[in-house]
Amino acid sequence: MSECLRAAVLTMVSLALVALVGQGFCQNISSGVRPVSSSKYSVPRSTSIKGGASAVLPANRSARLRQGLPGTLPHPTNAYAVSTLPRVFAPTRPRTTYTRYPWKRQIVTTVFWIGEEPTAKNPTPNHMSAWDRNWAKNFGGFDDPNPGARAWDFRPKAFVPGLNPFYIALPYTDIRSGATGTKAEAPHVIPWFKKKYQQAGHTVLKGRWLAIQKGGRVCFAQWEDVGPFVTNDYSYVFGNSRPKATGNGGAGLDVSPAVRDFLMLRSGERCDWRFVDVNEVPQGPWRKYGQNNDFTHLEGKLKPQEDERLAKLREMRDAYIRNMPLPH
Repeated sequence: MSECLRAAVLTMVSLALVALVGQGFCQNISSGVRPVSSSKYSVPRSTSIKGGASAVLPANRSARLRQGLPGTLPHPTNAYAVSTLPRVFAPTRPRTTYTRYPWKRQIVTTVFWIGEEPTAKNPTPNHMSAWDRNWAKNFGGFDDPNPGARAWDFRPKAFVPGLNPFYIALPYTDIRSGATGTKAEAPHVIPWFKKKYQQAGHTVLKGRWLAIQKGGRVCFAQWEDVGPFVTNDYSYVFGNSRPKATGNGGAGLDVSPAVRDFLMLRSGERCDWRFVDVNEVPQGPWRKYGQNNDFTHLEGKLKPQEDERLAKLREMRDAYIRNMPLPH
Protein backbone atom coordinates (compact mmCIF):
# COMPACT_ATOMS: atom_id res chain seq x y z
CA MET A 1 0.00 0.00 0.00
CA SER A 2 2.81 2.39 0.83
CA GLU A 3 4.33 1.91 -2.63
CA CYS A 4 0.99 2.58 -4.29
CA LEU A 5 0.42 5.64 -2.15
CA ARG A 6 3.89 6.96 -2.94
CA ALA A 7 3.32 6.48 -6.67
CA ALA A 8 -0.02 8.28 -6.50
CA VAL A 9 1.52 11.24 -4.64
CA LEU A 10 4.38 11.49 -7.13
CA THR A 11 1.92 11.43 -10.04
CA MET A 12 -0.19 14.23 -8.53
CA VAL A 13 2.88 16.36 -7.85
CA SER A 14 4.16 15.83 -11.39
CA LEU A 15 0.83 16.87 -12.91
CA ALA A 16 0.73 20.00 -10.74
CA LEU A 17 4.26 20.96 -11.79
CA VAL A 18 3.45 20.43 -15.46
CA ALA A 19 0.37 22.64 -15.13
CA LEU A 20 2.31 25.41 -13.40
CA VAL A 21 5.15 25.30 -15.93
CA GLY A 22 2.72 25.30 -18.83
CA GLN A 23 0.86 28.28 -17.42
CA GLY A 24 4.08 30.24 -16.95
CA PHE A 25 5.23 29.30 -20.45
CA CYS A 26 1.98 30.60 -21.93
CA GLN A 27 2.22 33.76 -19.92
CA ASN A 28 5.77 34.30 -21.14
CA ILE A 29 4.67 33.83 -24.72
CA SER A 30 1.66 36.11 -24.41
CA SER A 31 3.67 38.79 -22.64
CA GLY A 32 6.23 38.70 -25.43
CA VAL A 33 3.70 39.27 -28.20
CA ARG A 34 3.05 42.88 -29.10
CA PRO A 35 0.20 43.89 -31.36
CA VAL A 36 1.27 45.41 -34.67
CA SER A 37 0.85 49.16 -34.46
CA SER A 38 -1.98 50.27 -36.70
CA SER A 39 -0.43 53.69 -37.26
CA LYS A 40 1.69 52.44 -40.15
CA TYR A 41 -1.45 51.21 -41.89
CA SER A 42 -3.70 54.15 -41.15
CA VAL A 43 -4.39 57.09 -43.42
CA PRO A 44 -2.04 60.00 -42.71
CA ARG A 45 -3.82 62.96 -41.14
CA SER A 46 -2.74 65.15 -44.01
CA THR A 47 -4.56 63.00 -46.57
CA SER A 48 -7.65 61.86 -44.71
CA ILE A 49 -11.12 63.24 -45.23
CA LYS A 50 -13.12 63.49 -42.04
CA GLY A 51 -16.78 62.73 -41.65
CA GLY A 52 -19.15 59.98 -42.63
CA ALA A 53 -21.87 59.85 -45.24
CA SER A 54 -23.10 63.30 -44.23
CA ALA A 55 -19.64 64.71 -44.90
CA VAL A 56 -20.00 64.32 -48.66
CA LEU A 57 -23.72 64.85 -48.97
CA PRO A 58 -25.26 68.31 -49.21
CA ALA A 59 -27.64 69.58 -46.56
CA ASN A 60 -31.40 69.28 -46.96
CA ARG A 61 -33.50 71.43 -49.23
CA SER A 62 -35.09 73.61 -46.56
CA ALA A 63 -31.72 74.57 -45.06
CA ARG A 64 -30.47 75.54 -48.51
CA LEU A 65 -33.54 77.61 -49.29
CA ARG A 66 -33.18 79.52 -46.02
CA GLN A 67 -29.70 80.54 -47.18
CA GLY A 68 -30.92 81.54 -50.63
CA LEU A 69 -29.30 78.54 -52.33
CA PRO A 70 -30.95 76.20 -54.82
CA GLY A 71 -32.42 72.83 -53.95
CA THR A 72 -30.27 69.78 -53.59
CA LEU A 73 -30.52 66.14 -54.48
CA PRO A 74 -33.73 64.34 -53.40
CA HIS A 75 -33.56 62.69 -50.01
CA PRO A 76 -30.59 60.37 -50.49
CA THR A 77 -30.90 56.68 -49.86
CA ASN A 78 -28.39 54.75 -47.83
CA ALA A 79 -27.08 53.23 -51.05
CA TYR A 80 -26.37 56.68 -52.48
CA ALA A 81 -24.73 57.81 -49.25
CA VAL A 82 -22.43 54.79 -49.24
CA SER A 83 -21.56 55.13 -52.92
CA THR A 84 -20.82 58.84 -52.46
CA LEU A 85 -18.26 58.26 -49.73
CA PRO A 86 -14.66 58.74 -50.88
CA ARG A 87 -13.84 55.04 -50.62
CA VAL A 88 -10.14 55.58 -51.23
CA PHE A 89 -9.85 57.15 -47.79
CA ALA A 90 -11.13 54.09 -45.91
CA PRO A 91 -8.79 53.29 -42.99
CA THR A 92 -8.33 49.73 -44.27
CA ARG A 93 -6.84 51.04 -47.52
CA PRO A 94 -3.71 53.04 -46.73
CA ARG A 95 -2.79 55.94 -48.99
CA THR A 96 0.95 56.35 -49.23
CA THR A 97 1.45 56.95 -52.94
CA TYR A 98 -0.03 60.44 -53.17
CA THR A 99 1.39 62.16 -50.13
CA ARG A 100 2.95 64.67 -52.55
CA TYR A 101 -0.56 66.15 -52.85
CA PRO A 102 -1.11 67.56 -49.34
CA TRP A 103 -4.12 69.58 -48.26
CA LYS A 104 -3.93 73.35 -48.71
CA ARG A 105 -5.59 74.58 -45.54
CA GLN A 106 -7.86 77.57 -44.95
CA ILE A 107 -7.72 79.04 -48.46
CA VAL A 108 -9.96 82.04 -49.16
CA THR A 109 -12.34 80.85 -51.88
CA THR A 110 -14.35 82.98 -54.30
CA VAL A 111 -17.05 82.09 -56.83
CA PHE A 112 -16.85 82.64 -60.59
CA TRP A 113 -18.79 81.30 -63.57
CA ILE A 114 -18.61 80.76 -67.29
CA GLY A 115 -19.95 83.81 -69.12
CA GLU A 116 -19.33 86.16 -66.20
CA GLU A 117 -19.03 89.79 -67.24
CA PRO A 118 -16.11 91.88 -65.93
CA THR A 119 -16.62 93.80 -62.69
CA ALA A 120 -14.53 96.07 -60.48
CA LYS A 121 -13.46 93.11 -58.34
CA ASN A 122 -13.04 90.77 -61.32
CA PRO A 123 -11.87 92.71 -64.37
CA THR A 124 -11.44 89.60 -66.56
CA PRO A 125 -14.50 88.33 -68.47
CA ASN A 126 -15.06 84.57 -68.41
CA HIS A 127 -16.31 83.88 -71.93
CA MET A 128 -12.99 82.15 -72.60
CA SER A 129 -10.59 80.41 -70.24
CA ALA A 130 -6.80 80.40 -70.18
CA TRP A 131 -6.89 77.15 -72.19
CA ASP A 132 -10.16 77.33 -74.14
CA ARG A 133 -11.00 80.32 -76.36
CA ASN A 134 -14.55 78.96 -76.86
CA TRP A 135 -15.20 78.10 -73.24
CA ALA A 136 -18.74 79.50 -73.01
CA LYS A 137 -19.73 78.00 -76.38
CA ASN A 138 -18.33 74.58 -75.48
CA PHE A 139 -20.09 74.70 -72.11
CA GLY A 140 -23.37 75.41 -73.85
CA GLY A 141 -24.08 78.90 -72.62
CA PHE A 142 -24.16 81.11 -69.56
CA ASP A 143 -23.59 79.23 -66.28
CA ASP A 144 -26.16 81.35 -64.43
CA PRO A 145 -25.17 81.56 -60.74
CA ASN A 146 -28.66 82.66 -59.66
CA PRO A 147 -29.92 80.02 -57.18
CA GLY A 148 -33.29 79.93 -58.93
CA ALA A 149 -31.58 79.06 -62.23
CA ARG A 150 -29.85 75.94 -60.86
CA ALA A 151 -31.15 72.38 -61.31
CA TRP A 152 -31.40 69.78 -58.54
CA ASP A 153 -28.19 68.09 -59.74
CA PHE A 154 -26.28 71.42 -59.57
CA ARG A 155 -26.15 72.16 -63.32
CA PRO A 156 -27.83 75.20 -64.93
CA LYS A 157 -31.54 74.59 -65.54
CA ALA A 158 -31.55 76.15 -69.01
CA PHE A 159 -29.49 73.46 -70.75
CA VAL A 160 -27.47 70.28 -70.33
CA PRO A 161 -23.85 71.46 -70.11
CA GLY A 162 -21.32 70.25 -72.63
CA LEU A 163 -18.55 70.55 -70.03
CA ASN A 164 -18.39 69.51 -66.39
CA PRO A 165 -20.26 72.15 -64.29
CA PHE A 166 -17.95 71.30 -61.37
CA TYR A 167 -14.92 73.40 -62.33
CA ILE A 168 -12.35 75.57 -60.56
CA ALA A 169 -9.49 77.99 -61.23
CA LEU A 170 -6.05 78.08 -59.59
CA PRO A 171 -3.45 80.86 -59.96
CA TYR A 172 -0.96 79.15 -62.26
CA THR A 173 -0.64 78.22 -65.94
CA ASP A 174 2.15 76.20 -67.52
CA ILE A 175 1.79 78.03 -70.87
CA ARG A 176 3.78 81.19 -71.60
CA SER A 177 1.98 84.42 -72.43
CA GLY A 178 0.70 84.38 -75.98
CA ALA A 179 0.64 80.56 -76.03
CA THR A 180 4.19 80.55 -77.37
CA GLY A 181 5.38 77.52 -75.44
CA THR A 182 5.73 75.87 -72.05
CA LYS A 183 7.13 77.77 -69.06
CA ALA A 184 10.69 76.86 -68.09
CA GLU A 185 9.84 75.91 -64.50
CA ALA A 186 6.85 73.71 -65.42
CA PRO A 187 8.78 70.40 -65.74
CA HIS A 188 10.32 70.98 -62.30
CA VAL A 189 7.28 72.09 -60.30
CA ILE A 190 4.35 70.09 -61.74
CA PRO A 191 4.40 66.58 -60.21
CA TRP A 192 2.71 64.87 -63.17
CA PHE A 193 4.43 66.88 -65.94
CA LYS A 194 6.49 64.02 -67.45
CA LYS A 195 3.50 61.69 -67.49
CA LYS A 196 1.16 64.15 -69.23
CA TYR A 197 3.48 66.23 -71.43
CA GLN A 198 2.75 66.03 -75.18
CA GLN A 199 4.29 69.09 -76.84
CA ALA A 200 5.39 72.66 -76.12
CA GLY A 201 2.46 75.00 -75.60
CA HIS A 202 0.08 72.18 -74.66
CA THR A 203 -1.08 72.36 -71.03
CA VAL A 204 -0.81 69.42 -68.66
CA LEU A 205 -3.04 71.12 -66.07
CA LYS A 206 -6.44 71.40 -67.76
CA GLY A 207 -8.95 68.88 -66.42
CA ARG A 208 -6.95 67.93 -63.31
CA TRP A 209 -9.19 66.80 -60.43
CA LEU A 210 -9.30 68.40 -56.97
CA ALA A 211 -11.02 67.54 -53.71
CA ILE A 212 -12.45 70.61 -51.94
CA GLN A 213 -13.54 70.44 -48.32
CA LYS A 214 -15.62 72.83 -46.23
CA GLY A 215 -17.28 72.17 -42.91
CA GLY A 216 -16.99 68.41 -43.26
CA ARG A 217 -18.43 68.28 -46.80
CA VAL A 218 -16.23 67.19 -49.69
CA CYS A 219 -16.72 68.11 -53.35
CA PHE A 220 -14.72 67.10 -56.43
CA ALA A 221 -14.09 69.34 -59.45
CA GLN A 222 -11.81 69.83 -62.47
CA TRP A 223 -9.22 72.54 -63.03
CA GLU A 224 -10.43 74.49 -66.09
CA ASP A 225 -9.15 78.09 -65.74
CA VAL A 226 -6.43 80.23 -64.16
CA GLY A 227 -6.88 82.69 -61.28
CA PRO A 228 -7.86 84.49 -59.20
CA PHE A 229 -5.70 87.48 -60.21
CA VAL A 230 -2.36 85.62 -60.48
CA THR A 231 -1.08 83.23 -63.18
CA ASN A 232 2.40 82.26 -61.89
CA ASP A 233 1.96 81.26 -58.23
CA TYR A 234 3.48 77.77 -58.52
CA SER A 235 5.02 77.91 -55.04
CA TYR A 236 1.48 77.95 -53.61
CA VAL A 237 -0.26 75.65 -56.11
CA PHE A 238 2.40 72.92 -55.97
CA GLY A 239 4.37 73.90 -52.86
CA ASN A 240 3.84 74.93 -49.26
CA SER A 241 3.53 78.71 -49.67
CA ARG A 242 0.38 80.71 -49.05
CA PRO A 243 -1.33 82.43 -52.02
CA LYS A 244 0.46 85.59 -53.04
CA ALA A 245 -2.64 87.31 -54.46
CA THR A 246 -3.88 90.23 -52.37
CA GLY A 247 -7.26 90.81 -54.04
CA ASN A 248 -10.50 89.58 -52.47
CA GLY A 249 -8.87 88.96 -49.11
CA GLY A 250 -5.98 86.97 -50.55
CA ALA A 251 -8.13 84.50 -52.49
CA GLY A 252 -6.34 81.38 -53.72
CA LEU A 253 -9.18 79.37 -55.28
CA ASP A 254 -12.10 80.15 -57.60
CA VAL A 255 -15.02 77.67 -57.72
CA SER A 256 -18.06 77.31 -59.97
CA PRO A 257 -21.70 77.73 -58.86
CA ALA A 258 -22.07 73.93 -58.77
CA VAL A 259 -19.19 73.62 -56.29
CA ARG A 260 -20.57 76.55 -54.31
CA ASP A 261 -23.99 74.94 -54.01
CA PHE A 262 -22.73 71.48 -53.10
CA LEU A 263 -20.53 72.87 -50.33
CA MET A 264 -23.10 75.53 -49.30
CA LEU A 265 -20.28 78.02 -49.66
CA ARG A 266 -20.44 81.80 -49.64
CA SER A 267 -17.85 83.68 -51.68
CA GLY A 268 -14.97 84.74 -49.45
CA GLU A 269 -15.20 81.81 -47.03
CA ARG A 270 -12.27 79.46 -46.46
CA CYS A 271 -11.88 75.92 -47.80
CA ASP A 272 -9.28 73.17 -47.86
CA TRP A 273 -8.27 71.57 -51.15
CA ARG A 274 -5.86 69.03 -52.61
CA PHE A 275 -5.11 67.39 -55.95
CA VAL A 276 -6.45 63.88 -56.52
CA ASP A 277 -6.05 61.32 -59.27
CA VAL A 278 -9.00 60.02 -61.29
CA ASN A 279 -9.16 56.77 -59.31
CA GLU A 280 -9.69 58.78 -56.12
CA VAL A 281 -12.87 60.49 -57.37
CA PRO A 282 -15.99 58.84 -55.84
CA GLN A 283 -19.51 58.67 -57.22
CA GLY A 284 -21.27 62.02 -57.29
CA PRO A 285 -22.86 64.67 -59.52
CA TRP A 286 -19.38 65.77 -60.65
CA ARG A 287 -19.14 62.57 -62.75
CA LYS A 288 -22.35 63.17 -64.70
CA TYR A 289 -21.79 65.79 -67.41
CA GLY A 290 -19.22 67.08 -69.85
CA GLN A 291 -17.11 66.09 -72.81
CA ASN A 292 -14.07 66.99 -70.72
CA ASN A 293 -15.16 64.64 -67.91
CA ASP A 294 -13.03 61.51 -67.53
CA PHE A 295 -16.04 59.50 -66.41
CA THR A 296 -18.35 60.33 -69.32
CA HIS A 297 -15.48 59.38 -71.64
CA LEU A 298 -15.00 56.12 -69.78
CA GLU A 299 -18.68 55.24 -70.01
CA GLY A 300 -18.63 55.99 -73.73
CA LYS A 301 -15.72 53.60 -74.24
CA LEU A 302 -17.12 50.83 -72.06
CA LYS A 303 -20.66 50.78 -73.46
CA PRO A 304 -19.75 49.33 -76.91
CA GLN A 305 -17.57 46.71 -75.21
CA GLU A 306 -20.41 45.80 -72.85
CA ASP A 307 -22.91 45.59 -75.73
CA GLU A 308 -20.56 43.32 -77.66
CA ARG A 309 -20.06 41.09 -74.63
CA LEU A 310 -23.82 40.77 -74.07
CA ALA A 311 -24.36 39.94 -77.74
CA LYS A 312 -21.81 37.11 -77.54
CA LEU A 313 -23.44 35.77 -74.38
CA ARG A 314 -26.82 35.73 -76.12
CA GLU A 315 -25.31 33.83 -79.08
CA MET A 316 -23.78 31.25 -76.71
CA ARG A 317 -27.12 30.89 -74.90
CA ASP A 318 -29.05 30.39 -78.16
CA ALA A 319 -26.49 27.85 -79.45
CA TYR A 320 -26.70 25.91 -76.18
CA ILE A 321 -30.49 25.82 -76.34
CA ARG A 322 -30.43 24.65 -79.98
CA ASN A 323 -28.05 21.82 -79.16
CA MET A 324 -29.93 20.58 -76.12
CA PRO A 325 -31.27 17.03 -76.60
CA LEU A 326 -35.02 16.86 -77.05
CA PRO A 327 -36.91 15.12 -74.22
CA HIS A 328 -38.19 11.64 -75.07
